[in-house]
Formats: sequence, C-alpha cells, structure tokens
Amino acid sequence: MAAIGSLVFCTDCGNLLPATQGSEKNSLQCECCDAWNKDTGSKVIVTQSKPSDFPSFLRQKLQSNVQAVERHKLKTSSTVQERCPKCGREEVTYTNVQLRSADEGSTLIYNCECGHSWHENN
Repeated sequence: MAAIGSLVFCTDCGNLLPATQGSEKNSLQCECCDAWNKDTGSKVIVTQSKPSDFPSFLRQKLQSNVQAVERHKLKTSSTVQERCPKCGREEVTYTNVQLRSADEGSTLIYNCECGHSWHENN
C-alpha cells in the first residue's frame, strides 16, 4: 500500500482507499478489489503557503500603488461662497466626506468662523 500525505492507496489495485484514520492499527478495505490494507496515512497534515504561492494581478497592482500621506500636510477643507445661517457670513469652509454607504452621495460639512457648523447630504 502507498500513502501520500493523508491519501492511502490499495497495494493490490492502486485504488484510492476510504478516508484514513492515521493509525496503522486500523485497516482499510478497498472498494474495488476488497483487499484489506494497513492504514499508513499521516495523522496530521500541515500546509504552509505565502501570498507569492498564489499570484494575483490585483494584489500586485495594489502593492505598487501605495501612497504615503502626511496627515498634517493634507488639506481637508476648502472655501466656498455659502451663507452661514447663524451669523450671515458669506464665505465658509467645507469638507466633503463619505459617511453613508458607497452607493449613496457624500456629505458636505460646512464650518463658519463663528463656530457654527451644518451639513448637507449630496
């Protein structure tokens, strides 16, 4: 009988035997020729893989497009001509953020120098 990992084959006809128990005390009967074989399959099978074992075009593309951004240099708001409902100021800053699910519009958060803020859903 030949065993490859947990697969055990009949020594008489070469047929794949039923699932191994991983112990030579067990006997496996061949369903093809009815021969009895000692169970020599492995008790434990350990497999190891790394990302390079499964090449992926998407993974390679994502790894090459990594961009580092310093948070303190990132401009998060812009100025727009919009009237503040509290003080009436004509120019306020806004930030565009995605607070809801991706298939819905973004949210504009307006901030005035007077400290008032409000938002609009796009």
